Amino acid sequence: MNFKEIKELIEILDQSSLTEINIEDKGNVVNLKKEKETEIITPQIGQQPVQQVAPQQSVAAAPTANTNTEDASATSSDDNLKTINAPMVGTFYKSPSPEESAYVQVGDSVSNETTVCILEAMKLFNEIQAEVSGEIAEILVEDGQMVEYGQPLFKVK
Repeated sequence: MNFKEIKELIEILDQSSLTEINIEDKGNVVNLKKEKETEIITPQIGQQPVQQVAPQQSVAAAPTANTNTEDASATSSDDNLKTINAPMVGTFYKSPSPEESAYVQVGDSVSNETTVCILEAMKLFNEIQAEVSGEIAEILVEDGQMVEYGQPLFKVK
């Protein structure tokens, strides 16, 4: 088989519903496999209202954004507790290893530099500091759980 024939086979595979072609010709073997295409679905309902409302709220949204970027803590209006939020996306771990005890538990006192957990992202383990002082009132996530940027991890009195 020459290059032109192989190229034609690739085009045939690409245009067909086949996922694989195996050809043996004069002692030469050609195996062609089509990879699955991943389809990204974005919800249209959630995007449209944001586009309509955003221009009206642009002035009101600016102070809120500045408050959240000052540090990783925010104050909850319901119970007047501070929260320690995830500074990144990653996997939450409450201890440095499965054999060791948790960095903090409910009732523990923390200061600004106290390590409260580890967030693992792309095989990098990042120690997360409290950045607030007080007492741990509640742990909001489970060990090994995926967390999003800005997601509350702990409530602090």
